[in-house]
Amino acid sequence: MRIGIEAQRVFRRNKHGMDYVVLQEIKELQKLDTKNEYFVFVAPGVDRCLQDTKNVHIIVIGESFYPVWEQITLPRAAKKYNLDILHCTSNTAPIFCDIPLVLTLHDIIFMEPRDKNNKSLYQNMGWLYRRKVVPKILDKCRRIITVSNFEKQNIINKLHIPEKRMAMIYNGYNEWFTTFRDVADIYKSYIDKPGYFFFLGNTDPKKNTERTLVAYSKYLEKSSIKRKLLMADLDKEYLNGIIERNHIENIREQIVMPGYIVNSDLPYIYNRAFAFLYTSLRESFGIPLLEAMACGTPVITSNTSSMPEIAGNDAILINPESSDEIAEKMLQLENNELYYNAQKEIGLKRAELFSWKKTAEQLLSLYEEVYKELPNSNMS
Repeated sequence: MRIGIEAQRVFRRNKHGMDYVVLQEIKELQKLDTKNEYFVFVAPGVDRCLQDTKNVHIIVIGESFYPVWEQITLPRAAKKYNLDILHCTSNTAPIFCDIPLVLTLHDIIFMEPRDKNNKSLYQNMGWLYRRKVVPKILDKCRRIITVSNFEKQNIINKLHIPEKRMAMIYNGYNEWFTTFRDVADIYKSYIDKPGYFFFLGNTDPKKNTERTLVAYSKYLEKSSIKRKLLMADLDKEYLNGIIERNHIENIREQIVMPGYIVNSDLPYIYNRAFAFLYTSLRESFGIPLLEAMACGTPVITSNTSSMPEIAGNDAILINPESSDEIAEKMLQLENNELYYNAQKEIGLKRAELFSWKKTAEQLLSLYEEVYKELPNSNMS
């Protein structure tokens, strides 16, 4: 097979969820499959995190403006390589493309009502682009991959995709997310001492940042320890708005906001954290859940969407719309050592069920399945 993989943004310095997914999939496919030929299409960037191997060719094309790159530059480049399959990995794909398509549709949040409180131009433009493009490409896709059973059923129900064209492949997590005996003091670049709560919130309303901060205020009122809260990807202006609206001035001096945390530092951040707050209103998968669990860090997460599926029935599952419930579990972890240690073990065992190797194996099987169905396939 000659397989194209779209990985437009993997060379950018500050990577996010979908970038890490395709990056790890490609790295595992390089280890797993030396028979088929791969052509990985990326935009220029400063972090060349993928290297060519004998049968995997990294092809840098065009500039980084997403719609032009995906709709014009990518199909033109892909056509030159006589591909059997083109796998587009980040929810969208070229509308005009003659190559058989496989699409990873991580979620369909963009098809759901938009929260008017989201002021991020970047997020709003991405939402609009996906909303316009996805309905036009779905019928052209030989397979649509998503990342949890929850999201698979959601897509089938809302977009009326036949189940035979759907596939569910779980994400994994990187092997360097593990427990450390001797944890380096890397965390000190971000916060002064260990034993903090850690929260990867941002301005997207689905991340539930406001209710989580209200819960943290309630925790501080009742805690004798008053652990600090380390928050990534948030600015002071947004925080000030939350504090003023909710009259929670008591959190101001307890919150540490270092900005973007590089992925290679995250294992140390998790290992030094007391607990991880993953209190989103909605997720299609939730890689940070697994990362924290694999580091032996108890996780408080939501009982909605995919999170119970990924975290498991024995995890700490809360109603994300209840700040009282979030605060109660923070205090329970702090005040009950047996409960705390049990949650550490539950997370470690749960994380063992997932890996990027399993993800890549299933992905390769799907490519073979799609290839066999093509009219000119020598496997059909």
